[in-house]
Amino acid sequence: MKGQDTGSDALRRLIDDSWRRCHGAVDPGRNSAPDPVMGDALYDLLTDNDELLKASSGVIAAARDFLFETGTVMVLTDATGGVLSVEGDNSLRDRTEAIHLMPGANWSEQACGTNAIGTALEIGQPIQIHSAEHYCSGIKRWSCSASVIREPSSGAIIGAIDISGLSASYSRHSLSLAITAAGRIENRLAQRDLKLRYRLLDHCLDRLRAPGRDGIIVFDRTGAPIKTNERAAELMAELAKSHGDHHMAIRDLTMPWRKGRIAPENMPGWIDSDWIEPVMLDGQRLGAVLVLPDRSAVVRRTAQRDLPAAEQCRDPFDRLIGGAPSYREAVRRARVLAKSPAPVLLLGETGVGKDAFAQALHESGPQADGPFIAVNCGGFSRELLTSELFGYAEGAFTGARRGGMIGKIEAANGGTLFLDEIGEMPLDLQPHLLRVLESNEVYRIGENAPRKVKLRLIAATNRDLRTAAAEGAFRMDLFYRIAVTTLELPPLRDRTEDLPKLAAHLLKQIGKRYDSPIPETSPELLALLARHDWPGNIRELRNVLEGMFLESGGGPLGPEHLPGDLRQPAPQLGEDGAPFTPLQQAERETILAAIARNRGNLTSAARDLGIAKSTLYVRLEKLGLKDGLDQLRR
Repeated sequence: MKGQDTGSDALRRLIDDSWRRCHGAVDPGRNSAPDPVMGDALYDLLTDNDELLKASSGVIAAARDFLFETGTVMVLTDATGGVLSVEGDNSLRDRTEAIHLMPGANWSEQACGTNAIGTALEIGQPIQIHSAEHYCSGIKRWSCSASVIREPSSGAIIGAIDISGLSASYSRHSLSLAITAAGRIENRLAQRDLKLRYRLLDHCLDRLRAPGRDGIIVFDRTGAPIKTNERAAELMAELAKSHGDHHMAIRDLTMPWRKGRIAPENMPGWIDSDWIEPVMLDGQRLGAVLVLPDRSAVVRRTAQRDLPAAEQCRDPFDRLIGGAPSYREAVRRARVLAKSPAPVLLLGETGVGKDAFAQALHESGPQADGPFIAVNCGGFSRELLTSELFGYAEGAFTGARRGGMIGKIEAANGGTLFLDEIGEMPLDLQPHLLRVLESNEVYRIGENAPRKVKLRLIAATNRDLRTAAAEGAFRMDLFYRIAVTTLELPPLRDRTEDLPKLAAHLLKQIGKRYDSPIPETSPELLALLARHDWPGNIRELRNVLEGMFLESGGGPLGPEHLPGDLRQPAPQLGEDGAPFTPLQQAERETILAAIARNRGNLTSAARDLGIAKSTLYVRLEKLGLKDGLDQLRR
């Protein structure tokens, strides 16, 4: 429902239904909301809704300017009707406080009868309540318009945005503004969720790629599964079947949270709580990892050995999808470089597929029969990275394993060592790596005798290492040693013609992983994908497609399945070159609509908007609309 005119039959029925709910439960003689909570209780209310407040901050802050001289305020509440923030025309402060329209007060239907906030939360739809339509006598002088705010991934109501003023300030456009503001907040929440999801996936990337027989399922902060390794679907089917559940799929799983904590007792009975690992970074809950143990005693061959003979004989570079000229040139050069054992430095933005190129270089080179060992230099502390690379002897330090540990450099002997994000390697560790490359010898921590190694080095970075070396942030001698040959990979935005084939390839992989048919994609969806900038490149595309796949239930994919920020057009810019805030954009749309309705008559448009004509001129100039005024009047 996009809102109803106040005289419509549909709205009348909604208000009648609300009055029936309130009858006998609310005192119609109430003059205000119940007393607001104060002190610790108010602090707890705001803290519990911290993320909603952060996502709404830009919209609420802009209300101070937009609602100036309008006789209205913007109110943000949580899902229970608890007021979190009030901004707008300061001349209303005494009147809003008189009816307890202030932080800490509760404006649910159960507390205040029929009102825009409480009724919108009750019916889950935007609504405008004008004057005598309010249930309680003390607020019949007010006109209020509210729209609910929903959590982007689950659709659950998490709050409401309301535009309220005395009845004399009534404007039918207030409801449109509330709906637009709620939509802007939801988009910000979606963008936040997307960023946190990327942080979660980056944090779990090594875990998902690590060799081993366990199944890994990554859940986001809402409890939805967003990523698995290749073993997860098979192991989950075996475990669920052993408990009589023959039809459960990964997308049917949810990770239950209760007040920020996992509630494993609400998981299926075949899941052991010890298998669940919360993921916290900088004190922020990003999600959780579910580890499904492989209890089979059968030793299987590695995935590479299990490939059909035809697959094993194929050119490894044929697995790289793309026909854009810049991409094909990178593949052509990679084929040439693969034949030499010389080090290769892969350059490109995060997510462009440097790891896939490194794997293809290894499999096409003279060391193809040897191991391929990958290390992300940005994923460890200095101490852990030292141990990972060089290994250590027994008793080398407190907590060292009995018998010591072989390092990744030593493990790569006879094959390829792939150092991803090499630009993040601590400066004091770089000379030790340089010594290994120059002497072909490695010393484990705590040992005095060197161990011979022969390997090919492939490194990757999204940084300008030459500039970093000039600034002293990276050793120039190591740069020259690892950059004997370089290969730059183009970002996805520079080869959007590859998007349809890439999307089809990735969806085929996703469908296989979840044992589900490959979903179809609409032309409209592909057009929207091509419009996006893809700062995370192929990795971001894969994550977006997998999230859409899980949320669609495996059905055809269309624009409606995209995350909110990918459905939105590029933001318009103000005179200073900065994007308009969500509320400024909503104000632009409201003003443009009013001028169009009044056929360019600014006096009538200002009256329609409930503001002075002089104020309208100020807003037109501030919002970059004044220069186009003649065009608006046509």
